[in-house]
Amino acid sequence: MIRTRIAYLLIGCATASLTRCSPVDRVPATVHVQQEHTDWSTGLIAYEATWPDKFGIGRPADKKFIDRWDIDVRPDGKGLPKGRGLAKNGAAVYRKKCASCHGANGYEGPEDKLVTDPTGGNTIGNYWPYATTIFDYVRRAMPFDAPGSLTDQEVYDITAYLLYLNGIIEEGHVITEESLPRVEMPAKKRYVLDDRRGGPEIR
Repeated sequence: MIRTRIAYLLIGCATASLTRCSPVDRVPATVHVQQEHTDWSTGLIAYEATWPDKFGIGRPADKKFIDRWDIDVRPDGKGLPKGRGLAKNGAAVYRKKCASCHGANGYEGPEDKLVTDPTGGNTIGNYWPYATTIFDYVRRAMPFDAPGSLTDQEVYDITAYLLYLNGIIEEGHVITEESLPRVEMPAKKRYVLDDRRGGPEIR
């Protein structure tokens, strides 16, 4: 036992002697980090100085291009194009371009349910607070495999059809840029304005 302890002590001393630091190794690590940071910053500045004013990528966005993307629709209807939609016309468009993802009646899937049915769940009929959101979302994001490909007429008709399927409007109700914002969604009463004070506020 004594011999074993002596052996351990000798090994420990030998290891300590091998790992003793020289005066150069004792320079604080922060000095090395600061030096590396300075070298990196200097190199980056020198590299950025070689950049051209323009990279020749893309093209200027003219008014026509901007107008294609400036299509948001607000709850009060601002942004809606002129047009009129009917549910009976929207049914044909829906079957052709929407049913494969949302089901023949709007709730069979495989994607999101659009129409409220006895199985429950959140849909545009019982969850969305503004009817104009239907037009806005369908126009910019649908159909899934070709977003933005629908004409304004098709979007108006689909919007009317979805509102009709959810029992919010009658089948013969005409949807226009004036009548759509006036459609009262069942879920609107569930939402309240954020009127909190004392922090960042949205005006």
